[in-house]
Amino acid sequence: MSQPADLLIHNARVFTADAANPHAEAVAVRGNQIVFVGANSAAEDWRGPNTRLIDGQQGSLLPGFIDSHFHLLWGSIELGDIQLQTVDSLDGLATAIQAYAHAHPDSVWLVGWGLQYSVLPPGQSLTRHQLDAIIADRPLIVFAYDSHTAWANTAALRQAGILSQDRPVGPNSEIVRDVDGSAAGELRESGAFDFVLNLVPPPTEARQRELLQWGLAQAAALGVTSVHNMNGDAEELAIYLAAEAAGDLTLRVYCPFHVKPETPIEALAEAIAMRDACTSEMVRSNCVKFFMDGVIETYTGLLVDDYAGQPGNHGGALFTADHFTRMAAEADRLGLQIFVHAVGDGAVRRILDSFAAVRHTNGRRDSRHRIEHIELIHPDDLPRFAELGVIASMQPAHAMLTVDDPDPWLRRIPESRWGCAFAWQTIREAGATLAFGSDWPVATPSPFTGLYFALNRQPWAAGLPPQRQSLTDTLRSYTRDAAYAEFQEHRKGQLRPGLLADLVLLSADIFTVPPEAVEQIKPVMTVCNGRITYQA
Repeated sequence: MSQPADLLIHNARVFTADAANPHAEAVAVRGNQIVFVGANSAAEDWRGPNTRLIDGQQGSLLPGFIDSHFHLLWGSIELGDIQLQTVDSLDGLATAIQAYAHAHPDSVWLVGWGLQYSVLPPGQSLTRHQLDAIIADRPLIVFAYDSHTAWANTAALRQAGILSQDRPVGPNSEIVRDVDGSAAGELRESGAFDFVLNLVPPPTEARQRELLQWGLAQAAALGVTSVHNMNGDAEELAIYLAAEAAGDLTLRVYCPFHVKPETPIEALAEAIAMRDACTSEMVRSNCVKFFMDGVIETYTGLLVDDYAGQPGNHGGALFTADHFTRMAAEADRLGLQIFVHAVGDGAVRRILDSFAAVRHTNGRRDSRHRIEHIELIHPDDLPRFAELGVIASMQPAHAMLTVDDPDPWLRRIPESRWGCAFAWQTIREAGATLAFGSDWPVATPSPFTGLYFALNRQPWAAGLPPQRQSLTDTLRSYTRDAAYAEFQEHRKGQLRPGLLADLVLLSADIFTVPPEAVEQIKPVMTVCNGRITYQA
């Protein structure tokens, strides 16, 4: 030891995610790196007069959680709007909206986020008239929890010019209309609801910075030390770089360039410029993000076979196969990693086909391209993840724990296809690398909720393969394997000397807590880049 550690955590139950040294009692940190992982007795050698000593009290000490699917700036900005995550009835919706409107009399536009599809009985949807009854004198738009569907009142639809006008919408999108041709209020996918959303004034730069700090503080309190951002451009990247320069960035951000259907192939140069703008390990960018389809709840996810009770309806896609392959081939040629949103098995297959074509065109390389979500997969496509080296990036809290869940997802898919739905274990056993995340703000950012869903999943019907995860596999998917999914396994995701000092100390030994109680565990300290970012 040339000099003592700055931080020494001892008397802990250390889960390292390092196969060569899976468990320990103490971890020492100097600067932004781990310098020791081992026994309490040996850790004393790293203790000096200025070392900060933390008694782990037999709580678990883990690598910091890496959330592999996160929307940092978008989710943070939403924190300033109407929060609807806990609303479970039309009356509750009215109460939440009216309370916010009363508290924000100067807000010209009202925007709500996080509404469950099950807020109304099956087969019913919110209408503009129901929203008008809640508030009619200001434009209002309310988003479903997955942000793939929105509902707007009459004032919002009129201002957007879509109340009675039949305007063309983007791919795989729909303005739902009443029998008289007027907009009913429901807007499916961004090609429809962007008419309204683009009229909402964005927060000022100062307000964005303030809201970003709220989001960062929330993540740090949950033990999150890295996020793979799932939307971005040069402007958003600049916000993260500015936060880093100001010393305000409390987690690591991997930020892509969002490629939309209308994005010209020449615009991929912006992704290269974004990569070159990053000079540290706190903010990185060498990736692009696509959306292939929508969601199953509104029939916009692309399926191989028909939706239940919908003969001939396979859903839709934002990119044709040829268009996506052309864009993906250029991104791959430029050395960029590719993330693609794909919920339905048809979308997953289209992407795998394209990745195979890209490999044939550009040659084999360690690309680690990724498919995000994979809520449904066809059995024929299971081995292709390992064959093509494609990462399966999945979100445990998106699944329904039991068949009694009120979410309409289960009613959209024939029961014969349930066996390959949210098929974490089936995909893992097929040889794929799984990275786990939350999809915040679509779902709670808490890794402990993700752990709860992963550990407590039950088959929806007799004879279905179990998808429940082991605790060790789940933790690795939130740490070591998530680091691999962003080419950073040599720098983070494990507790090992020489790696970055990103770690979280928990209130209990997670390996002794029953699976049904795992959400009760809380971080007591989070460290990112050697800096304590949260302490209870």
